[in-house]
Formats: sequence, C-alpha cells, structure tokens
Amino acid sequence: MSMRVKKNDRVRVISGKDKGKEGKILRRIPVKDMVVVEGVNMVSRHVRPSQKNPQSGIIKQEAPIYASKVMLVCPQCGAATRVGCSFLESGKKVRVCRKCSEIIDRI
Repeated sequence: MSMRVKKNDRVRVISGKDKGKEGKILRRIPVKDMVVVEGVNMVSRHVRPSQKNPQSGIIKQEAPIYASKVMLVCPQCGAATRVGCSFLESGKKVRVCRKCSEIIDRI
C-alpha cells in the first residue's frame, strides 16, 4: 500500500489515545504501513547501561502507529486533509490538498 505521507510532514492523529495531537513524522515504516510521529504514542523503555549509554533507567520514546490513523496538515490552510495527486503541465507529479486545492510539494 502506498503511503501518502512523508518524513518531516506535519500530521494530526485522528483516532486512538492520542487523538488530536499534532507532530512531525520522524520515520516511516512502509513495509508495515506505520509511521513514528514526534510526541505521539510515547512508551517506556527499560534500558541497561552500555558503552554507548552509560546511564541505565527508564526512558520515554515514540512508538510506531498505523499511517491510517494520521492525516496530513496542509501548510497553506492549516487543516487536516486528505492528500490527492495531480500532474503539472510539465509532467511533474505533485501532492495536492483536498480542501484548498493547493500544491503541497513535488513528489
């Protein structure tokens, strides 16, 4: 399944325990159709001391959520919107906001 969101896109969570939160996409996992969003779906990890991380303890970090639970926030109108694809006269494919019909970025 193709994902309509990219790394560094601003998204809003539309369902689940973090509904309504906004954040930037830190990582995509296209094989599982999941994304990691900054500040969303925080989980506690127990870490052991190591050479890389000498301080042990409990750390909070983001866990992946399904891409279908997030919607892109349009940079022009600021609304959470569906994403469409369109072609310019030059043949370039672009992502388009479904609410205001503005070009989001070039693919």
